[in-house]
Amino acid sequence: MEEIFQLLFTELQRATRATAENCREVAERISNEVARICNESKRIQASGDVDTWANSLARHRLQQCLHYYQLGSHQGRVDLHSTLSAIIYRYITPLGSPQNYQARLGLIEDFLQGFYAEALNAFRREAQLDARYRPQSLLDLAEYMAFTERYGKRRIPLPGNRSQQLIILRAQTFSSSQPPETSVDMEQAAEGSSADADSNWSDGAMQQVREIMVANEPEPLEASLRDTVIKELMAYLEQHQQNDCADYFALRLQDLSTNEIEEILNITPRERDYLQQRFKYHLIRFALSHRWELVHQWLEADLEKNLGLTPQQWQNFQTKISAEQLKLLQLKQQSVSNVEIARALNCTVNQVEKRWFKLLEQAWEIRNRSLSGSGASKDE
Repeated sequence: MEEIFQLLFTELQRATRATAENCREVAERISNEVARICNESKRIQASGDVDTWANSLARHRLQQCLHYYQLGSHQGRVDLHSTLSAIIYRYITPLGSPQNYQARLGLIEDFLQGFYAEALNAFRREAQLDARYRPQSLLDLAEYMAFTERYGKRRIPLPGNRSQQLIILRAQTFSSSQPPETSVDMEQAAEGSSADADSNWSDGAMQQVREIMVANEPEPLEASLRDTVIKELMAYLEQHQQNDCADYFALRLQDLSTNEIEEILNITPRERDYLQQRFKYHLIRFALSHRWELVHQWLEADLEKNLGLTPQQWQNFQTKISAEQLKLLQLKQQSVSNVEIARALNCTVNQVEKRWFKLLEQAWEIRNRSLSGSGASKDE
């Protein structure tokens, strides 16, 4: 283990700006953890190659720690929060409204606050640290975040030769214990001031970790156009009973790979492809019909900006559409209501909406072809 300690100590000094003493402390804790695992694991002891196992475990922990260190305190927290949220997403279900996206996010936030507290206590216990220990440096925080990820992913043996990740078991217990009348007060959760949370978050050490790990108060939805689009699209999908599309969209927002999405939703690649196509269909309906003004404003492609087309594209676009379509476009630019447009064009309001959808679709295709060529698309 002395060789492993020297390896860890040297790499931490080389890859971080932490003090030598800080690097020494972290290297000692990691090497002690590796030694404990190797001594307690019957499989490792029976392998006849304990040194190789120890080296592999140490390097894995080192890379995890450096990963969070390089991300920094803020982005590291975001990365850990996203990783754990993706694991438990389908296991946190609000009673009474299992498909309510906002309620589910609220419960996930509430659950993870308690889990971060549990992980810190486990870290103190397993590293034989003082009960008042708290991360002081960026390297300490990175070590703690790496431990929290591993702690959540630990496999817990279950009857019937089965096992499950610890954080999933915790999430299932948490979700089943929520009474139907429970509502999550996000302001209270962010402050850690609920009656149950006081014992976990009241002391100074937990307060500091909470501030670093979970006190990232989001901007009000109204202050962020992107968040408003997301909220409106989620509501649209739920209104049209496309709850699986809403789940897919929520996971896409976390920038997960297709394999991760398939695993979380428990679907095959073919089912995921079908779901993706169905989501795209509803996304287009939402973007070009249901809330086209909002979406185009977010994309900086509203009527004031010629639907996102360049001056030349805008000129060509107007020359290629019919006289009736051009009149419709001009009336829209004048903010004329659909009822008045219907009178002017001698058609129904429904026909106006369909014709406008077609016009937006044509402009969308031109714009997307241009963006695809430049490699910069914001549409999905």
